[in-house]
Amino acid sequence: MRWNARLEGMRAYEPGKTIAEVQREYGLERIVKLASNENPFGCPPAAADFLRETETETELYPDGYATALRTGLAEKLGVTPRQLLFGGGSDEIIVILARALLSERDNTVAPWPSFPQYRHNARIEGAEMREIPLAGHSHDLDAMLRAIDDETSIVWLCTPNNPTGGIIPDNELRAFISKVPEHVLVVVDNAYHEYVTSPEYRDPISLIDDFPNVIVLRTFSKAYGLAACRVGYAVGPEEIISKLEPVRPPFNTTVAGQGAALAALGDAGFIEQCREQNEKGKARYERFAEQHGLECPRSEANFVLMEVKGSADEVTGELLKKGFIVRSGDKLGTPGFIRITVGNEKDNEALLGALAEVLSLGVPGA
Repeated sequence: MRWNARLEGMRAYEPGKTIAEVQREYGLERIVKLASNENPFGCPPAAADFLRETETETELYPDGYATALRTGLAEKLGVTPRQLLFGGGSDEIIVILARALLSERDNTVAPWPSFPQYRHNARIEGAEMREIPLAGHSHDLDAMLRAIDDETSIVWLCTPNNPTGGIIPDNELRAFISKVPEHVLVVVDNAYHEYVTSPEYRDPISLIDDFPNVIVLRTFSKAYGLAACRVGYAVGPEEIISKLEPVRPPFNTTVAGQGAALAALGDAGFIEQCREQNEKGKARYERFAEQHGLECPRSEANFVLMEVKGSADEVTGELLKKGFIVRSGDKLGTPGFIRITVGNEKDNEALLGALAEVLSLGVPGA
């Protein structure tokens, strides 16, 4: 077979072990999964009701334009329906952007460590990937600006950043974009928007009115608790969205996904409750880190990055044996740290108890 040469050596995204896999491997009954930044409180009741009660005509394709969801979301965000692009999670929007804007002639600039799908899709399209190391745990915006040239097509910004959890303050974000040439698309990956509480933050959708080369990515997979439904979206100027729509696969969001997302939109109270519980959970992790002399940078997302002073792979392996699934920073570009999704109070306390036991035994490789 004549495979695309760019695929040589590439590996599929590794989402981490499933609950069933860990149960089989270690013979455990109860598994706590805090690895994929899912919402431990589920989805809004209206979305759950929709999924439970709505009969789907499975022989029919979904609305390829997602008309009802498009209308409802546009009204909520204060944009026009033609400013929205839908995908199977925001991951698919990244694929669409890379396919539409990147080629062997182009380069693209991104922070590192950050979401690895920027690199993955740039490589598939043959573009040069210019990854700029974080300064501490923050985007090095000055260095990113220096990396931009006439062949740059996309700059990726992840705020809050995955896996470090930090945001780009609004004033810094605007100052940066004002210096980016207009031929470069600035992608603001904003998957954890609903969790942010920092006073330095402002909804990035406001950027679209001021800059013609900005697009913002969001998802229903995180705070809205609809990861299984796979609905993400982009918001941008109509001129940009109209260029991207022909690249979008037809019927790429499902009937269940569209309906559940639309039902979830109206439950602001649910999102507020999740945000409040998330803040309490993060504070508990921060106290643990302080008590044990570990670094745990402030996160504005629904996860924390916790130092382990040793091999992150070894620590995650020991936690697996105890029934806890977290992500090793060795696989995320943050060696010596683990990424932990903030769960409910019971699961947070159980995880921290297990982590204290592992660390007290002495972490291999320390």
